[in-house]
Amino acid sequence: MATNASGFFKAGYSSEFGFWETPWRRFWVLAGLALAAAFPFFAPTFWIGVVNLAAIAAIGALALNLVTGYTGQLSLGHSGFLAAGAFTVGILVGQWSMPVCVTLPAAIVIGMGVGVFVGVPALRLRGIYLSISTLAAYFVIASLASEYQSRFGGGAGFVIPPPQIGSWVLSGERNWYFVLLALVALATLLCLNLNRSHVGRAWLAIRERDLAASAMGIDVSFYKVMAFVISTAMTSLAGALLAYYTAFVSAEAFTFMVTIEYLAMILIGGLGSVLGSLLGALFVTLLPFLVERAVEQLPFPATFKTHMFAVQSGLFAILMLAFLMFEPLGLARIWGRIRAYFELWPFRYRPLP
Repeated sequence: MATNASGFFKAGYSSEFGFWETPWRRFWVLAGLALAAAFPFFAPTFWIGVVNLAAIAAIGALALNLVTGYTGQLSLGHSGFLAAGAFTVGILVGQWSMPVCVTLPAAIVIGMGVGVFVGVPALRLRGIYLSISTLAAYFVIASLASEYQSRFGGGAGFVIPPPQIGSWVLSGERNWYFVLLALVALATLLCLNLNRSHVGRAWLAIRERDLAASAMGIDVSFYKVMAFVISTAMTSLAGALLAYYTAFVSAEAFTFMVTIEYLAMILIGGLGSVLGSLLGALFVTLLPFLVERAVEQLPFPATFKTHMFAVQSGLFAILMLAFLMFEPLGLARIWGRIRAYFELWPFRYRPLP
């Protein structure tokens, strides 16, 4: 029988595997969904667009957290996996004018193939060697994308028309918002169910000690490759959505800095946490825009404003170091403390050291 900080007792499997254990949590989940549904009706168009970018990033962050946060396999090829999905759309739409009902499944299949390509070598590699192999995969994909773009994309890239299903054309920030909100909800439910199943428990065992997991009867090779396949498939889908949303595909958009940003999302949000992936994606996506607005409003020197990219990169580094030093569990843990405070209010609660 398990309990949480509020004293709510779980006396059976139905309560143990429930998404929302208490009426308090159910209330705030429903309130959050209602606020998310109402957001595009009162927010400026610019900020709706920023949140749309955060939603696409959230799918990619959820995918990276599956393989890095839950399975313990550090992947440095995330930007390449995004490029694989984006260029799948660019090629199928730009060369053959394929509809979205073909391009998105194709991007997922390509992502699964890339996952096998990356995951099989991971069976014999660990630590820094695994990271280098995923980094090598990024350079392979980036080189292929750049070469294809120079030959068939006019050197600049591919223009992607808005996705169309029948007579309905997906355009406008508000329409994109609701589509992306639904996709993020589906990706979140997928990750939650995977992590709460025997698959997630196998991944956690591999993360802690793969030799011990193998001794317990877990097929380590199978679950490692599965983690990479699911992660790269979701990442490729995020890249395909990004291509449609921005209406343009270019190899220059998928630099190694994009991988660093996604690593910052899961480190700042919380490794091994679905909520942390969502919070980290929102935080890291909003940060450059908030910094830019702050610099515009405050009396900084003109030379400072011309180095915004360096300032943003420095902020990412400082935040990642700060969270690793002072709050390794990230924003998810901070939210957990806030939630526990209000669940127990007005009683004091001090966690055990």
